[in-house]
Amino acid sequence: MTASDDTIPFTASAARKPRTGAEAARYGVLRRLGPVLKHDMVVNLQAISMMAEVLNARLERGTDTPADFQTSISKLNRLARDAVASCIKVATWFEPGEDVSIKLDQGIEECLSLLASNFNFRGFQVTRELTNADFQVWRIALRNLVIASLISLTDASSGACEVTVKAEIRNGAAEITVRVTPLEDAAEPLVIEPSYRHLDWADVQALAVSEQVELVRGPDEISIRMPRAVATAPLQIAPV
Repeated sequence: MTASDDTIPFTASAARKPRTGAEAARYGVLRRLGPVLKHDMVVNLQAISMMAEVLNARLERGTDTPADFQTSISKLNRLARDAVASCIKVATWFEPGEDVSIKLDQGIEECLSLLASNFNFRGFQVTRELTNADFQVWRIALRNLVIASLISLTDASSGACEVTVKAEIRNGAAEITVRVTPLEDAAEPLVIEPSYRHLDWADVQALAVSEQVELVRGPDEISIRMPRAVATAPLQIAPV
């Protein structure tokens, strides 16, 4: 990765900068993800409601056998477990709790899946070039930087683009490049106004400083260099 004027250095003074900019950027990211997170939270709850209505109608008709009733209850329990899992997963975006590591490619796929429907509606095509190496990074930093980079670059685009996300391991660190390339002769995309303000380069910079992650901006691309996640908490002995 070549240095440029937009590189965010690893310095103690940078880490001590006021957190206001980073907190505003995190809020902006969450507001932009709001519709997607809301959908992920309620989709299983809606399925439970529909299943309960069907079950109630069958009970009123009295046509179900005990075996049919037991099958319906089992499906309802499974939907409830899925709903709880979805709500817990969504909650980690609002209250991350203790940071945990995640495999590099899995973390990026997690980010891309959240933005998939929005990108499809806007005519963006996503290309992945991800390593499957067992390289762990901190999940919170990865989420913040990759999501902010994707949103800021696509916000700045003038039309439908190909969005390329490349991740590789170089010199003991993860290097992630997010690039947008205009699509020629692209179909007229559906115009969707963002649910909140646009994210820009200043937001991505603020997050990089907060997470102490090296960042380089190029023409229509952002490169992120992240160290391997190494646990620093002391090991605890489980009670016998």
